[in-house]
Amino acid sequence: MNPRQGVLEELTSSTQTVEGTMKVSTFTVSIESVKAPEFVDITENVIAAVAETGVTAGVAVVYSNHTTAAIKINEWEPLLLEDLERLLEHIAPRDGDYRHNDFAVRTVNMTEDESPNGHAHCQHLTLSTSESIPIVGGKLQLGTYQRVFFIELDCPRSRETTVQVMGV
Repeated sequence: MNPRQGVLEELTSSTQTVEGTMKVSTFTVSIESVKAPEFVDITENVIAAVAETGVTAGVAVVYSNHTTAAIKINEWEPLLLEDLERLLEHIAPRDGDYRHNDFAVRTVNMTEDESPNGHAHCQHLTLSTSESIPIVGGKLQLGTYQRVFFIELDCPRSRETTVQVMGV
């Protein structure tokens, strides 16, 4: 076996020196989910936030303000999205047995309209709360098919995502 297999052979550098005042701008993206799981493409919202700031070099952080909704970058292709929905259901089935859903014994973080959503918390654990995307030349550095998704895991409702753009 070649001991160097998988080792980086060449590193290409793209140095861009940009001078100016560091800017930090924060935006809220409001979302009305209609099902769960649901992959909501918010890419255009993130692009608009970056454009509004005028940042040419920096990073955009997209953050879910919820423990039962995630942010991921992936491809928008209908059959793939169906596959991903099935994968989430396989990982943590909605009708699974979750202690979090046992309201007879659970006493922490209860609300008047509490829903049995243990599956959504478990699914979220396998995803992530945020994504960071480099900004170069004023553009998000997303690949050809990459899109930014807000992923509803619980039930239809009003949600918010924070987009923070930092750079010069």
